[in-house]
Amino acid sequence: MASSIEGPHRGRPRAPSPADRRPAAPARRRGRLPVPVLALLAAAFLTGCAATTGSTAGEPPPTATAPRAAGAPGNPTAGNGAPGTGTSGAEGATPGRTDAGAPPDSPAPLGNLGPRTLALIPGDTRQAVVVTGRGRDANRSEAVLYRRTASGWEPGTAWPARNALNGWTDNHLAGDLRSPIGVFTLSDAGGLLPDPGTLLPYDESPGFAISGTGFMGEPLAGSFDYVVAIDYNRVPGTSPLDRTRPLGADRGGGIWLHVDHDGPTQGCVSLEERHMRQLLLALDPGQHPVIVMGDAGSLSR
Repeated sequence: MASSIEGPHRGRPRAPSPADRRPAAPARRRGRLPVPVLALLAAAFLTGCAATTGSTAGEPPPTATAPRAAGAPGNPTAGNGAPGTGTSGAEGATPGRTDAGAPPDSPAPLGNLGPRTLALIPGDTRQAVVVTGRGRDANRSEAVLYRRTASGWEPGTAWPARNALNGWTDNHLAGDLRSPIGVFTLSDAGGLLPDPGTLLPYDESPGFAISGTGFMGEPLAGSFDYVVAIDYNRVPGTSPLDRTRPLGADRGGGIWLHVDHDGPTQGCVSLEERHMRQLLLALDPGQHPVIVMGDAGSLSR
């Protein structure tokens, strides 16, 4: 999430509660969460996505839910055979650029994604946020929103982005400080600030407030002003604050797109606030949006 809802932190949330108590899953709706739920959610979630340092806040035991098969909601649309994982490969692809060697009359390709990655994108997807990391162990990346048209994939403006402190992984685990590689659906949004006008279900809640500092000593306040939940090890159709983990707590969770705090995250992808707002206004659930995320080499397979 801002960094990820996992890992150590230095500051405290505005409404602390025992980190090992699992809050009740909030109902899907727009607007504020009930006060009793906020009291339970605050401590566990606000230390999460933000890349912070200090004491460790662990995730509570997940709901006893059977892991979803690859391609089911809440997991990558496919992967290397293990639920919740993506793919990896040799590095070297250029972020956000199309194949200059393609014939003039061929459909415009989707960035520099390789055949294995392209095969994970659902056939009905018409919007894809492609986040390309600079390297397997790098925490800087680039995000481009693509729209599928009759002539192929049309790229938007490239936005600077950040990912987890230690880079990327095919097999994300809680606390590894790496962002998961794969293709994930984008179903739900929320934030501390009011809904800017997104078509996604939006949960405006004080539960998104956060304080403290990140890995570089940067303030984390405002990191969750706007968020979009990445459907990795979560149940789509719920608030980003929901802590249900279909794959189990050890596989991590709380992976979000959120506002950049000028430092690496714990597992999330962060964008400048103006770009997060633009993304929220652009995403349309009727277009079945996904995020394709990973280092350039992995995505080029």
